[in-house]
Amino acid sequence: MGAHGHGSHHGHHDGHVHSHASAPGPGPAAAAPLAEDPGQAPVPSGTWTCPMHPEVVRAGPGQCPICGMALEPRIITTAEEIANPELDEMTRRFWISAALSLPLVALAMGEMLFRGTSISGWPLVWGSAALATPVVLWGAWPFFTRGWASVTARSLNMFTLLALGIGVAWLYSVAVVAVGLVAPEAIPPEYRDHAGAPSVYFEAAAVITTLALLGQVLELRARSRTGGAIRALLRLAPETARRIEPDGAEIDVRLEQIVVGDRLRVRPGERVPVDGTVLDGGSAVDESMLTGESIPVEKSPGATVTGGTVNGTGTLVVAATRVGADSVLAQIVRMVGEAQRSRAPIQRVADQVSAWFVPAVIVIALLTFWSGG
Repeated sequence: MGAHGHGSHHGHHDGHVHSHASAPGPGPAAAAPLAEDPGQAPVPSGTWTCPMHPEVVRAGPGQCPICGMALEPRIITTAEEIANPELDEMTRRFWISAALSLPLVALAMGEMLFRGTSISGWPLVWGSAALATPVVLWGAWPFFTRGWASVTARSLNMFTLLALGIGVAWLYSVAVVAVGLVAPEAIPPEYRDHAGAPSVYFEAAAVITTLALLGQVLELRARSRTGGAIRALLRLAPETARRIEPDGAEIDVRLEQIVVGDRLRVRPGERVPVDGTVLDGGSAVDESMLTGESIPVEKSPGATVTGGTVNGTGTLVVAATRVGADSVLAQIVRMVGEAQRSRAPIQRVADQVSAWFVPAVIVIALLTFWSGG
């Protein structure tokens, strides 16, 4: 960061170091090369975790072994947001499923919606089967894989309920259609419509799938927006800072090279690089990113400043007190990230209920089937 100032300035060490006579520029300009730390270790790419099961941690992207959901990075960086393949996939499945489910609902409710022109009997059954089958077998496939993963992991959850409900409704309908074709007399009259065709639940399976996909799309979009908010918070901190060396020279360094106790010069219009205490100078600092208050706060020697806030028209010399993960901005980012990965209380309740509700429903259904037979 070179200083494009209004007064005279002197430089040496190939233009990296500037004397105190350098006049501050109007903003955080970036011109001169930065001082590199040859001993600095590369930053690891981070770990990935499941949004529903934070205890699952992996070294790279993949799927959760418990529920099958796509893993997300635990630490979000300032890099540009990349495409979310899970969101794209769920969105595509939702729109295609919705396009097939809407005419299916119109067919199933034709008698109420279009009096005198409704389709009934076997034409309705075949039309419903043709529209619902791709929705169930393709649109609901992620729910089946995640439901099966929850069974194998012995961790029943909402995906177990979805897979069971959609699968049973579709399989029952297919079975009753097959029986109606091979042995129609085996279907009791109460399980037929007024045209003699068997009662099916293709539309229920398709509609449940479409609504569940809509819920997944909304959840993934909300999580993606939260990730964007975290990136915006991270970008509040500048990438470099101007450090005052013991000999009085000033050098531009990367933020990772700042340690507690370093003296930093904050010029007009620049963002404060780290949390610190004002040693010299005076200015008004915009702290709206923390407080929401639009009126800048006057800062004088002894006052505290927060990394990410915007300096006004004065120049400040700040002693770094909290850097890296200890800064206020880093703590805010960490709390937002933890809130993003945490499950809503109602979701935890649903998962706990599912652990008992699903087996109970299966047992009751089997008992009912055996007693009815």
